[in-house]
Amino acid sequence: MTTHRLHTLHQRSFDDNKFVYPVLSRRSRGLSVGVNLNPDKICNFDCIYCQVNRREESETRFVETERYFHEVNEMLQLAASGEIWTTPKFADTPKNLRRVNDIAFSGDGEPTTYRNFDELVGRTAEIKRQHGMHDVKMVLITNASMFHRDVVQRGLEVLDANHGEIWAKLDAGTEDYYQLIERTKIPFQRVLDNLAAASQVRPLVIQTLFMKVNGVGPSDAELTAYCQRLQEITAAGGMLKLIQIYTVARRPAEDFVAPISDAEVDRIVKMVQVETGLTAEAYYGTSDY
Repeated sequence: MTTHRLHTLHQRSFDDNKFVYPVLSRRSRGLSVGVNLNPDKICNFDCIYCQVNRREESETRFVETERYFHEVNEMLQLAASGEIWTTPKFADTPKNLRRVNDIAFSGDGEPTTYRNFDELVGRTAEIKRQHGMHDVKMVLITNASMFHRDVVQRGLEVLDANHGEIWAKLDAGTEDYYQLIERTKIPFQRVLDNLAAASQVRPLVIQTLFMKVNGVGPSDAELTAYCQRLQEITAAGGMLKLIQIYTVARRPAEDFVAPISDAEVDRIVKMVQVETGLTAEAYYGTSDY
């Protein structure tokens, strides 16, 4: 089989994947191998800024585990060999981004709601080791609502043992604003408690998206309360390695949501740094990929 044909087969293969997809990410500064554990689009949050249209049913209702592991194995083989940079989708990638940064568990819903989360993360870590990708991170992008469950605790321990990193959502400082943004039955305090407990075991990255809702951005009172929630986590012994402040980058499902300005993102980053002493970075309203 010729090299050109191999490239063609791999390209067709990852274009047809159901659960594993490669993307170039500004935040990870390289290739991120995305994992979608919620192809049914079901999530325990219904965030107003999410681009997933939950009013439309998905063709795929559940994770076909053996197909998922096949897709992970093939994608990591393609990435580890460097062949991915010769495929049409990634041939023009700048040299400084031609690196595999992470395997990111995210997708069309909350990944920790997957029933066998620990087993899936564990086998994914094993496949990563088989390809010699020890420096490639395993990133969990999560709303932190399920950290208290045993199956999730075990999955987090697997991440800890395999160069893992948790990027946890915190989009509000008050219960009212949390409900406005996240539209969920899960109490705000559960998320705060889970963040505090998890960050006492390992450092977390906090992801926060601020936006305009019906033309209005978050109030100064809300931003002050947000900073107070971060301070409470660290005062309880929690470790927060980075606060990512960003805004809407792709068109959300709700048309009353819009990005805040670059200047407003910068102002919030400065406020977080001054009020909490934590490291914060800005990400503006342009596409990550």
